[in-house]
Amino acid sequence: MTTKEHGRVSIKEVAERAGVSIGTVSNVVNRPDRVAASTRDRVQAAIDALGYVRSESARHLRAGSSRMIAMLALDMTNPFFAEVAHGAEEIATARGLGVMQCSSGQDAEVESLYLSLFAEQRVRGVLIAPAAAGSVEVLARQGIPHVVVDGSADGAACSVSVDDVLGGELAVGHLVGAGHDRIACVTGPLHLPQCRDRRLGGARAAELAVLEVPTMDVAGGRDAGSRLLGMPDRPSAVFCANDLLALGVLQALFAAGLRVPDDIALVGYDDIEFASAAAVPLTSVRRPARRLGRTAADLLLRESGETDHSHEHVVYQPELVVRRSSLPLR
Repeated sequence: MTTKEHGRVSIKEVAERAGVSIGTVSNVVNRPDRVAASTRDRVQAAIDALGYVRSESARHLRAGSSRMIAMLALDMTNPFFAEVAHGAEEIATARGLGVMQCSSGQDAEVESLYLSLFAEQRVRGVLIAPAAAGSVEVLARQGIPHVVVDGSADGAACSVSVDDVLGGELAVGHLVGAGHDRIACVTGPLHLPQCRDRRLGGARAAELAVLEVPTMDVAGGRDAGSRLLGMPDRPSAVFCANDLLALGVLQALFAAGLRVPDDIALVGYDDIEFASAAAVPLTSVRRPARRLGRTAADLLLRESGETDHSHEHVVYQPELVVRRSSLPLR
């Protein structure tokens, strides 16, 4: 119970209840080693009785930055980005920091709004998988430390990524090796570097019929699957730019009574946990999601704490994981 039914308990109320100055309460909250044990106990008892919670926003204004870093991804409901965030949290929490997770929804306006909010909240730094080309420049102008995740920063910031051109080549090359010569590529918006690179890599291995969808999720995959079924020269194999798209395509094929891989083979990308648990276990290009997050958070914290920082660009190699969805043609 507190002495107030509405609103926050103030530091002044705590001081009055404990019979000390406001400065003493502040020291107990922020620098307890400066206060005698008996006084600390009295102030802590008042804090507990009143339910006082310190204002982090006020502390941020004094300190110049918060104890939060932000991660802005294309879609935090995608298990791949959730795993990246998990890796970032492992590094951040070890340093006493938290990670605020946000999704842009591949929308440049939403992304711009979040970048403004991050500046207002004075976050320690930002991990960003950008939806818009100018977002990294915005962070740089605002002086906010940042690391590009799952993409390249062209030297303007640290970045952590996977060689997606190679990943696309591995996926389509595998389908060619399995005997397929009519291959479709289902991709998200091609203004996203990840989608462009995966399609480019696939095109190095074979000619592709490209189907672009607006969202890289299961619904987008179902839509693409319906369009595949209506193609006059239906492909015998499909490479999808992520696993959620592949799972949606798989649903559409099942609904039409087609068999995977007998009628159409399927390869995804990311190797999220659901890939191996699908009705037909999904062949996928594996990317080290948690390692990406850990590396990105480490680079961000180093940048935010170093006066003479040199940008680093870490590129990991993808790995093809073959499962039943792409077994060779009989």
